[in-house]
Amino acid sequence: MAKVKMTPSEAIVETLLAEGVDHVTGIVGSAFMDMLDLFPAAGIKFISVRHEQSAAHMEDAYARVTGKCGVVTGQNGPGITNMVTSVAAANMGHTPMVIISPSAGTPTIGWDGFQECDQVSVFRAITKATVRVPHPKRAADCLRTAFRIAYADRGPVLYDIPRDYFYGELEDRILEPHQYRVDRRGCGCTEDLDRAARILAGAKRPVIISGRGAVDADALDVVKEIAEHLTAPVAVSYLHNDAFYADHPLWVGPIGYMGSKAAMHSLAEADVILAVGTRLSVFGTLPQYDINYFPEDAKIIQIDINPRHIARTHPIEVGIIGDAREAGVEILKRLKAGDPDRRPDGNRLAEVAAKKQKWEEEIVSLAMADGNPINPRRALLEMCKVLPADAIVATDIGNVSSTANSYLKFTKSRKHIAALTFGNTGFAYPAALGAQMGCPEAPVLAIIGDGAWGMSLHEVSTAVEHNLPVIACVFRNMGWCAEKKNQVDFYNNRFIGVDIPNPESFVPVARAMGAEGARIDRAEDVGEAVLEAIKRRKPCVLEFVVDGTQLAPPFRRDALALPTRFLPKYAHLDHRNW
Repeated sequence: MAKVKMTPSEAIVETLLAEGVDHVTGIVGSAFMDMLDLFPAAGIKFISVRHEQSAAHMEDAYARVTGKCGVVTGQNGPGITNMVTSVAAANMGHTPMVIISPSAGTPTIGWDGFQECDQVSVFRAITKATVRVPHPKRAADCLRTAFRIAYADRGPVLYDIPRDYFYGELEDRILEPHQYRVDRRGCGCTEDLDRAARILAGAKRPVIISGRGAVDADALDVVKEIAEHLTAPVAVSYLHNDAFYADHPLWVGPIGYMGSKAAMHSLAEADVILAVGTRLSVFGTLPQYDINYFPEDAKIIQIDINPRHIARTHPIEVGIIGDAREAGVEILKRLKAGDPDRRPDGNRLAEVAAKKQKWEEEIVSLAMADGNPINPRRALLEMCKVLPADAIVATDIGNVSSTANSYLKFTKSRKHIAALTFGNTGFAYPAALGAQMGCPEAPVLAIIGDGAWGMSLHEVSTAVEHNLPVIACVFRNMGWCAEKKNQVDFYNNRFIGVDIPNPESFVPVARAMGAEGARIDRAEDVGEAVLEAIKRRKPCVLEFVVDGTQLAPPFRRDALALPTRFLPKYAHLDHRNW
């Protein structure tokens, strides 16, 4: 295509179209209105939200379920800075995203003008890159660069353009993505693949950890074949419960906070660990349930597309920089060539089954304990019993949402959308809306505590406006219960700031906003309520009234200590005086 005359706004929109972008999420602002005016004619839908933080959470989830880069925008200054938390979450979650960030006009930069902010400086630490448009003629080129980095480094990129640079004229070609970026990474170094296969073939008790990279690369079938060849249990990394098939005999469940003891005990016995598409995060591999399960002496083979993540947290035996699927295929070829007649290890399969059965019995027993009115574990158990195989579940952070890690099982990938290690409340509901946009036919649910709901319930209006039939499963326990548990265990039941005086019910609020709603205060009714909401295919808020005294273990036992006080006025708060 020859260069043609365009405005910068036209160049931006045409580049978005070349990237297959069919919608952009945000809140309207005068700074980008010249670009926005082109959207309807271009066939790009503008998804208007109620708070800009929600926009990036939505596009984070959209990217996770579709594999396509999410795009957000907002007014310069406060509109863009409202996205800091959600962009930081996407950055920690390795989600490709482009933030079209209008900034103050060049004639007034530095005068502290209306809505002026140095957005590049604000976002530099929470994105993979910040790309500032230096001249209106570079509008398309810089946007291509933003997409190239977002896909290459797996994370958000700020595309900063002064608001006056949307206007004017330029000559440029609109390139197709294959002309300026390459998505395929290859399988890694041949020598490393050979060595990895030799180590795995000689392992006595290999274990596989499958992570987000395996999901993004559609590598679950390859992981399955490797696991079957080696008779290796497969654990999934923290909050990626969809990174392996839960109905497979070698699945042992998630590691990390409120994960599976079957997975942890399997890992503790491993002599070789194959980590596929996971950075093995510090928080995701900390001891849990007083089990120091991550073995110090096991040989680790780590596959990751990003060389910065190799051996970042744990020393490795072999590091393979490559696509999880392509590297897995090559390892599998070598394993089968070296031992084509290898048979399943029946003893090991029986061990895995016994570990899983014991863990399942434990979490069911915990769920069946009486609650007042509902044991939150029981509500999670009943919900998970009825979820269809194609259901997508977004989980927030907090006491109940994190306990869901023990119960959520998926037989398909791209189904678990979690807040991950940035750990901000208010994630799950807008993320569920984004997942619903990416998979319109799938049932989509969000598991949310009432604290997080207070940060996101305004987006019910967004769900109604755009007809997104997401089901908000709000666990009402009237408190910030993860923090309450810290005050129980470390501060002698001195409760400060943890009580939430909610409205009498969230259901009338939901109905006033145009959604459906139901209040459930009997465990026996949870499953039926979920199934009915799925059937109706309308935005819905299910309010589960759960026991606020049945609490999960502290999140950060590793980072807390019993209080010591030296000043006399605080002596009664010292743990030695309790």
